[in-house]
Amino acid sequence: MENSISDNDLLFWDEEELRKSIEAMFFAYRSLTVEADRILSQRGYGRAHHRAIHFINRCSGTTVNNLLLLLGITKQSLNRVLRTLIEDGLVLSKVGETDRRERNLFLTRAGKELEAELSSTQRAVMKAAFQSSGVASYRGFCLVLDQIMDDKTREIFRSIQGLSLERFR
Repeated sequence: MENSISDNDLLFWDEEELRKSIEAMFFAYRSLTVEADRILSQRGYGRAHHRAIHFINRCSGTTVNNLLLLLGITKQSLNRVLRTLIEDGLVLSKVGETDRRERNLFLTRAGKELEAELSSTQRAVMKAAFQSSGVASYRGFCLVLDQIMDDKTREIFRSIQGLSLERFR
């Protein structure tokens, strides 16, 4: 995409500019996930496994219900993913201390190692992009992503940044 667009032009973006932006997000996401996808496919996993591993690591001890909320997927889909990760020794499911009906999720050592391998490649891609683009671009990127999210998604995202999931339990 061209860098010659001024702030005043933003008011007049046409369908073609919006289409280009959507396509840029698709291709950027593909580039961000290509190495992680390769690592996952070697184990017979997909992106749903990656997202589950990521958020179980990020919110260690989270409940299955919280994970459903974070991932925005059905219970059936999550159960398939969790069953595989538990059977493969990457995730540990423990009975809740306060509510025995709940299951708290933790990564095992092997799960943490896989998560680190997956996320290190993505952090490197993001770091390089932000370093070459500069601080103003980083801030603009974050603002655009924030504005793309609906209110509920933004609230969940912000709660994760503070790692306070109490309101979603």
